[in-house]
Amino acid sequence: MIVTIDGPAGSGKSTTAQRAAAQLGYVYLDTGAMYRAVALGFLRADAPATPEGADRVLPALDVDVAYRDDTMQVVLGGEQVSTQIRTAEVGAVVSDISTLAPVRDYMAEEQRRIGHEQAEEHGGVVLDGRDTGTVVFPEAAVKIFMVADLEERARRRQQEYEAAGEDVSFDEVRAEIEERDRQDRNRDIAPLRRAEDAVVLDTTDRTIAEQVSFVVDRVKAHPAWGT
Repeated sequence: MIVTIDGPAGSGKSTTAQRAAAQLGYVYLDTGAMYRAVALGFLRADAPATPEGADRVLPALDVDVAYRDDTMQVVLGGEQVSTQIRTAEVGAVVSDISTLAPVRDYMAEEQRRIGHEQAEEHGGVVLDGRDTGTVVFPEAAVKIFMVADLEERARRRQQEYEAAGEDVSFDEVRAEIEERDRQDRNRDIAPLRRAEDAVVLDTTDRTIAEQVSFVVDRVKAHPAWGT
């Protein structure tokens, strides 16, 4: 079974998707982390966020995922970069890079490949991102669209930066998320939007456990569960 969780930055997609996958016995695929790995590849190549930059970076780019103790790790050119992709430097450029048509085409193809492989091997996969239910897997069995208010999302993202050793003010993080929201919703290619058949989950005042239960309950209520 394919389960997609989409939503804006800081809405709680990654934590919820990862824990829901564990409870369901599925694997978790963080598509946003994969885009961050692409952005890190651009930064390391000193390439601009332009089609020309994509033409230079993508042919040599090798983004993949690995699972260790059921935890997803992002791999770039054979190097595990799950911590490096969570820096403010990567966060500042990932949206511009992810709007490029060649990048989105490359990533959608890779995400479909990995998603189908993992679903076949483990019985199901839970993906989170911004277009997993609209572009990558429009045929997904269960689709969730997560939202939360801006202040709460900024607080969560600042905690991520602190965990990565980054000293970024709350105001800076809030402004970054506001700009990311604007870019994600207004881009021409695969803008952030709720799929018509997606269920909305507002996480502003919900605990992580409540968010996970919401997703797990809907998956188990689907006719394909357990088949």
